[in-house]
Amino acid sequence: MGKVEEAREFLKMVGMPKAQQADICCYVLLAMADVKSDMSWKEAGNEWIRIHDIIQFANAFYGATYAENSRETFRKQALHGFRTAALVEDNGKATNSPNYRYRLTEETLKMLRTFQSVEWQKSLDHFLMHHEKLMDIYASKKKMTMMPVKINGSDFRFSAGKHNELQKAIIEEFAPRFAPNSECLYVGDTTEKDLVKKVDKLVELGFEITLHDKMPDVVLYRADKNWIYFVESVTSVGPMDPKRILEITEMTKNVTAGKIFVTAFLDFKAYKKFSESLAWETEVWIAEMPEHMIHLNGDKFLGPRNEINSNERHRENHNDT
Repeated sequence: MGKVEEAREFLKMVGMPKAQQADICCYVLLAMADVKSDMSWKEAGNEWIRIHDIIQFANAFYGATYAENSRETFRKQALHGFRTAALVEDNGKATNSPNYRYRLTEETLKMLRTFQSVEWQKSLDHFLMHHEKLMDIYASKKKMTMMPVKINGSDFRFSAGKHNELQKAIIEEFAPRFAPNSECLYVGDTTEKDLVKKVDKLVELGFEITLHDKMPDVVLYRADKNWIYFVESVTSVGPMDPKRILEITEMTKNVTAGKIFVTAFLDFKAYKKFSESLAWETEVWIAEMPEHMIHLNGDKFLGPRNEINSNERHRENHNDT
């Protein structure tokens, strides 16, 4: 029996469903244990690795021919199920982070190192006896890395990462200041794309609901003003540049509410990086300076500021938008 078939037998015996006994799942197990065809299972390890590394391992050592664009298949078909079953864990980074990694749990590693040995049955029985508890432990561990956020009065959790950190700030810091009493109609998450999506209200306002990748990161609606805020959470790509404005305008061509386009940044350094690409007639909000906004439409607010406190002037200007 070759190593792929041995891996399949292991997955079957620990109780993985048939779908998680496929070749791709066997390659994942072998790659994460760093077990090549001429090695024994007692040599298994559990270093942190990326899906890219798994693909390279399968292709180099087991003659597979997976392309880089198959990463999502590895994630959905194998790693999601393995993580749920407490066979693997992740390092808590955002899934789109280049530093996102997986590894075998310590319990899985201990089992693998006894596989096909006289200690195997004892090791397997111990794992199966504590499996449900282990699933709870690792589920709780993952939950602890997530960020609590209150949206429309309900409790949600964002997965970890700078993008979601900024989205949390938009909802908890930007909205109360510059979109008071607004309702969040849409916000995504790096792992759950449509965390909040009020389709009925969006359609009522005239939206043409299309693919997720055309939706702004956060959509807020202020009923008393009949204003919609389209907010892009920018940490690496995607500011409100002219192209993005055209995309949103096309998607909302039947929306009659007032439209406000906002690009949000975590800090001034990030803003400076994108400042030359931002569209005119849009707004900029920087999380590290939450009381202020930058209006890229100076003629509208041009005038002396010595008459009143600058913060009051800022709020007055924004409310007159």
